[in-house]
Amino acid sequence: MTDHIDNNDSIMSAEDLNEILRVRREKLFELQQSGNDPFKEVKYEVTVRSCEIIDDFDAKEGQTVSIAGRLMSKRGMGKASFCDLHDRYGKIQLYVRMNEIGDEKYAEFKKYDIGDIVGVKGTVFKTHKGEISIKVDQITLLSKSLQPLPEKWHGLKDPDLRYRQRYLDLIVNPDVKETFITRSQIIKEIRKYLDERDFLEVETPLLNPIPGGAAARPFITHHNALDMDLYLRIAPELYLKRLIIGGMERVYEIGRMFRNEGISVKHNPEFSMMELYQAYADYNDMMALTEDMVATVAQKVLGTTKITYQGQPVDLTPPWRRLSMTDAVKEYGGIDFDVLEDSEEIKEALKSKGIDIDGEITKGNALNMAFEALVEEHLTQPTFIYDYPIEISPLTKKKYSRPELTERFEVFICGREYGNAYSELNDPIDQKERFDDQMRKRQAGDDEANMEDKDYLLAMEYGLPPTGGLGIGIDRLVMLLTDSYSIRDVILFPTMRQKDL
Repeated sequence: MTDHIDNNDSIMSAEDLNEILRVRREKLFELQQSGNDPFKEVKYEVTVRSCEIIDDFDAKEGQTVSIAGRLMSKRGMGKASFCDLHDRYGKIQLYVRMNEIGDEKYAEFKKYDIGDIVGVKGTVFKTHKGEISIKVDQITLLSKSLQPLPEKWHGLKDPDLRYRQRYLDLIVNPDVKETFITRSQIIKEIRKYLDERDFLEVETPLLNPIPGGAAARPFITHHNALDMDLYLRIAPELYLKRLIIGGMERVYEIGRMFRNEGISVKHNPEFSMMELYQAYADYNDMMALTEDMVATVAQKVLGTTKITYQGQPVDLTPPWRRLSMTDAVKEYGGIDFDVLEDSEEIKEALKSKGIDIDGEITKGNALNMAFEALVEEHLTQPTFIYDYPIEISPLTKKKYSRPELTERFEVFICGREYGNAYSELNDPIDQKERFDDQMRKRQAGDDEANMEDKDYLLAMEYGLPPTGGLGIGIDRLVMLLTDSYSIRDVILFPTMRQKDL
């Protein structure tokens, strides 16, 4: 089918489109009929970016440059016009005169629409009002925009539409683009930090025979050739620890995880995680690494370790506060679990704080429940909460002075959890018992409990050295460092319910 027929079909079907859409399609058809199809261009040589002209005007003044981008405004003045061109790096004003580009080209330019993509060659100068601009010698239409952009002053405000049409969000909301540029810089600096400390970046499978490494509900798929169910990974932990067993000693991975759970301002079913493992280290080493890495990344990307998140000042400068879960519940909740033993006594203590428990509950689960209900929201400044109950830490080494607890911590900032770390359990017999307990919970109806990974148990029997492990949610860290309220603000294409556009 020819382009001519395609565009005829478009014009014929345009009866159902509004006037703006109809006019834009007619303009495209006229261009194509006259041999000026904007979509025929295959490349355009760009010699400069907008920011380079603005930042280094003294050196660029008077130079002939070539730039490309999207027209975002036009201000006509008869035989001369001003317009703004936006590229990835910002915007630059164009000064287009009939005398410079010719009558025919100027007439074509006057028909250009906001949103069209153009290539421009011209001379850098400054207007009488002092605005750095390009005096245009040549202008080429590189792509025709058939859809109008959102109205200039109101912009694209509807969050649902912004997330569904992120490309449009990026076009009309410059601060959104800055958020994702910052995200890229954050990940780059994390990689640089770890690479400089002899960690090796690796890749582990996204398709797993069992969901392991975390307590979460997985997504299930099926591989036809092997006729077997597979699970999108919920965590890379067990594969990364296999690499420690294999002697790689320091490894990390930054990648996507998938959890078939709810959506909120803190949760998206598909999200990014950084996990690392270091042989011959423990959770104290992981605390030191965490606070130093986050502070270093903030300093590199933002130029400071003192930030504001949703109106709350936060100081990321190490050292961060360290508080055991038991002491945290005692300090913020007024319940001393060190003196509680009897289950009825524990229930009464929780009930006095508005936490009702039906049925039986272990002391460790009760401690965690009290922490979540009474403590988390108060942890504004960076705080390590350590020594978690063994019941909720199936992959973590016991604290041998208190075997009901484990050498595990989570880091909290502004009431949210940002990282999780262990002294890794390396006793294969103990691990088998923990897996057995998790399987009993699954059989009792807990579909988020860990499955037994027999191959991982076999690997452990060859010897897992003492190891420290750490996982940090990339999306939440980006939210913190960009002052973004929702996780959807830092994921380019968040998971959305399907909708007919």
